[in-house]
Amino acid sequence: MKALTCKTVKGLPVGAEIPACDNSGAKVVKLISVRGHKTVRRRIAAGGIGDLISASVIKGKPDMRNKVVLAVIVRQKKEYRRPDGSRIKFEDNAVVVLKDDKGNPKGTIFKGAIAKEATERWPGVSKVANIVV
Repeated sequence: MKALTCKTVKGLPVGAEIPACDNSGAKVVKLISVRGHKTVRRRIAAGGIGDLISASVIKGKPDMRNKVVLAVIVRQKKEYRRPDGSRIKFEDNAVVVLKDDKGNPKGTIFKGAIAKEATERWPGVSKVANIVV
């Protein structure tokens, strides 16, 4: 997993319900944990753009429901700052469900824009993305 070029704000805490923006079969996932997240004791862990998360599928196809899947956060409502000074935020939160921890997406089509930071860190996601912001 490559480092991010900007310091993102962690806008999605554990327990957040996030829609999936791909055609993997999952519609809504619930964030269980953020992989590789280290924090202060008793602080609720949170994830941001480009983070690898473990999530439970809440809504979706019957074979996908109640399964724990790996996913990458590709959009967040909370604005964050890029190194050039610009600030960016999206109108919704979204994740992409992965097949494995290498970063290969399960779906073949992504709906909506994908953040540049997520495509830099996850080359498998960038191959399928058609709009990168």
